[in-house]
Amino acid sequence: QVQLVESGGGSVQAGGSLRLDCTASGYTWNKNYCIAWFRQAPGKARERVASINFRGGVTRYSDSVKGRFTIYQDSAKKTVYLQMNSLKVDDAGKYSCAAATYSGGRCWEYDYDYWGQGTQVTVSS
Repeated sequence: QVQLVESGGGSVQAGGSLRLDCTASGYTWNKNYCIAWFRQAPGKARERVASINFRGGVTRYSDSVKGRFTIYQDSAKKTVYLQMNSLKVDDAGKYSCAAATYSGGRCWEYDYDYWGQGTQVTVSS
């Protein structure tokens, strides 16, 4: 059973930066996983923001964050990061990381099985 814990959320002014951390435990060491970040603002549908193949490092981003956000991993620390730069008011919401066992194809298209509790990001104008 994979457990995920997010950290790093907070409040920032528009144009600022935040880094979110997603630390994993309980996973099977010889398996590969997809990790993705999602966000949800009040009254809006959950949005897939970024994904990464944990071993291969292949990444993908939503059009709304491309060029501003970077997802990357540190295998030794069992952590996936989401570096968020040039934040906009529309980037605010609850950010959650999720994991799925990789079995081929593109991580961006996966249904995710394991979820963290989420961390709040507030962006003020």
